[in-house]
Amino acid sequence: MFQLRPEGRPANVIVVVEGRLVRVPAGASAAAAILAAGLHSIRETSVKGSARAPYCMMGVCHDCLADIDGVANQRSCMIEARAGMQIRCQNRGRRLNPAPQSS
Repeated sequence: MFQLRPEGRPANVIVVVEGRLVRVPAGASAAAAILAAGLHSIRETSVKGSARAPYCMMGVCHDCLADIDGVANQRSCMIEARAGMQIRCQNRGRRLNPAPQSS
């Protein structure tokens, strides 16, 4: 039903998703790479730990938050995949100001 456009296939880039090499078309989002890797979730919610994966693919739902190239809380659907990009799962929210330890 779907066919490639006559100008041919786009170039591919290889990214690393949770240690797996994944090939995606140039211009694809990091979220597309997550889905291409076959992951069922990319993060857990900060309140209940519920699994989440890319959903809206347009930056509204924030379900695709991931650690990209060492930077947490990135909306993966809004970031273009680059060759060698490292995408990792984000488990729960990060603590911005941890409470001081009492002795």
